[in-house]
Amino acid sequence: MRQIVLDTETTGLEPEQGHRIIEIGCVEMIERRLSGNNFHQYLQPDREIDQAAMEVHGISNEFLADKPRFADLAADFMAYVRGAELIIHNAPFDLGFLNHEFRMLDSEWPEISSCCTITDTLVMAKGLHPGQRNSLDALCRRYEIDNSHRELHGALLDAEILADVYLAMSGGQASFSLDSMQTGEGVQGLMGVRRLAADRAPLKVIRAGRDELESHQSRLDVIDQASGGGCLWRKLEGKAAG
Repeated sequence: MRQIVLDTETTGLEPEQGHRIIEIGCVEMIERRLSGNNFHQYLQPDREIDQAAMEVHGISNEFLADKPRFADLAADFMAYVRGAELIIHNAPFDLGFLNHEFRMLDSEWPEISSCCTITDTLVMAKGLHPGQRNSLDALCRRYEIDNSHRELHGALLDAEILADVYLAMSGGQASFSLDSMQTGEGVQGLMGVRRLAADRAPLKVIRAGRDELESHQSRLDVIDQASGGGCLWRKLEGKAAG
């Protein structure tokens, strides 16, 4: 399962007003593990950045002056994301800008959603926490994810943080793997489970009474007759007796 956590920074809020993407950050996960195969690029937008946007991400026009344009990396970006599940916080915003950039190049470019599966973590969060704040910062606080190094927005940094948030919202570590066992993570988890079991009081065993056992055997007789002698429970009892 290949998932890509994606974020963008832009010159403003509306592509219809001529605003452009100035940073793309992508973090790849394979089977819910970070692969290190990330995609990160700053872009020259050929326009001024709104002051309000600059205060959010801190990226200046001067910094972008020598950076490539979207046209220079469009093919590489599409090859990178094609066929993956894109995980985006407030997906319509980022997808709107990306599709706008592709349309400006050539009408033959497909919509991102026709090449990838889209998961919107903002929609997920609203379903899990209705009526609460579900910004990335709010989710970090809720799931105790450290984002203290996030003084300004940044596409790659936000994608990395969102990856942690997504894993927490969708169940965290799904299973112990051989890798985690070798690094000790799985061993520690299993030891924790064993400690909990050891500390717990012994479970009380309530055995079936005579009437319940007779009722059980009667039910097995009905099943065995209806299945032409194919009652699996009877066969297991026979093996146990043997």
